[in-house]
Amino acid sequence: MKFGTSGLRGLSPDLKGAASMQYAAAFGRYLLESGKARPGAEILLGRDFRDSSPEISGNCAAALSRHGFEVIDCGTVPTPALALYGLEKGAAALMVTGSHIPADRNGIKFYRPDGEIDKQDEEAISSLASAIDEVGRDEGNTIATIDRSEECAALFMERNRSLLPNQALAGLKVGVYQHSTVARDLLVEVLAYYGAEVVALGRSATFIPVDTEAVSTETIERMKAWAREHHIHAIVSADGDGDRPLVSDETGMPIRGDLLGVVAARFLDAAVTVTPVTSNSGIEAAGSYEVVRTRVGSPYVIAAMDEAVAAGKQRVMGFEANGGLLTATDFTVNGRIVRALPTRDCFLPILAMLFLAAQEKKPLSELASSFGLPFAAADRLENFALDKSSALMAYLRKGDQELQEFLAPIGNVAGKSDIDGLRITLADRRIIHFRPSGNAPEMRCYVEAEDSAAAEALLQAGLARIREWASASA
Repeated sequence: MKFGTSGLRGLSPDLKGAASMQYAAAFGRYLLESGKARPGAEILLGRDFRDSSPEISGNCAAALSRHGFEVIDCGTVPTPALALYGLEKGAAALMVTGSHIPADRNGIKFYRPDGEIDKQDEEAISSLASAIDEVGRDEGNTIATIDRSEECAALFMERNRSLLPNQALAGLKVGVYQHSTVARDLLVEVLAYYGAEVVALGRSATFIPVDTEAVSTETIERMKAWAREHHIHAIVSADGDGDRPLVSDETGMPIRGDLLGVVAARFLDAAVTVTPVTSNSGIEAAGSYEVVRTRVGSPYVIAAMDEAVAAGKQRVMGFEANGGLLTATDFTVNGRIVRALPTRDCFLPILAMLFLAAQEKKPLSELASSFGLPFAAADRLENFALDKSSALMAYLRKGDQELQEFLAPIGNVAGKSDIDGLRITLADRRIIHFRPSGNAPEMRCYVEAEDSAAAEALLQAGLARIREWASASA
């Protein structure tokens, strides 16, 4: 088990065993010992559609019940819906989800009554988990929980129905790629509420991992085919737990998540925008907001947002390169106060992008290009062992000579940043960024270049160098 950029992750068989009980029990104990929850307090539990999630959820319910908590079952709801409900009720929460990673893996996201746990919380929970011997699940199948799934979903829908004017999306025909995301029905409902003509697409009974930051070729081809077949203005979707948005233009091509973040920042009239170093380098010039850069992962974005709020800043938000939006302060939108929600949300950025298209009456492809951001691309090598990625990063950090030798077939190094992974600026101003995943055996590569073809060529060259190095060092 390992905490990564967003929650605990591990193999599904391990989490279906004692591990989920240990970590749930450790979280419960941490809440009680730290005074963040009292004995007998309510604790919320949600899950995604993975085959392993119900069993893991049952394990968590049993462990928490043993520690005296009243377990509230919120069902299969988006993570931001669960987090919002927790803030409303002043209750801690657990979301059983592996987000976008394959179905043979799963995870748990933990929320204090005031929001996501931070890195210090993670260390404390891990330490407690190592000392807990939770075996079996004797009452896991029969543990009594209170079902408030409808109330949880209704609160989230009320929030999203207040963001835009009535019939704001009338005239748009929008496809919803439903696959196996827990956001699939709520997306259809909220888009229809605003007057869009909605076409439900690709609903799946089995779990499909959709990574909105590195959209697979298969997913892109499916969206292109749907765009041609249905003559739609956009296709929208989300990852497994509904906290990362996916928006395609009228041709089925995905719009980068960090561009969705820029659009959302303008929609909210943000004064401070926090985003990781992996987000597009053109963000600073794309708006009138102050930009703060962080390491990758929502805990780092939240920490930087909290620092801005503590410094007296107003209208503070953040987003990640995957498009997930976080708000640290309340915002006034459409004449209403929208409560701060400091966890990733896919709904607001989707609605902001579609609202812009409806207002401007322009194709999404034209709107995306009008922002003038450098062309960017990202992908990952899956099943790339953690020891390999650690060895590669150690080699690249060894010295300038080693880094230049590694990149010699690609270009000359002009500068580098070591905030999170290695982000290298080449002499011709192209950017290539190598970074191991924080929660899966994956090696990621992010690039920027002068046009889409150059970005794709640089991305493939970067991935090829990683493969070559791994093969040579095997």
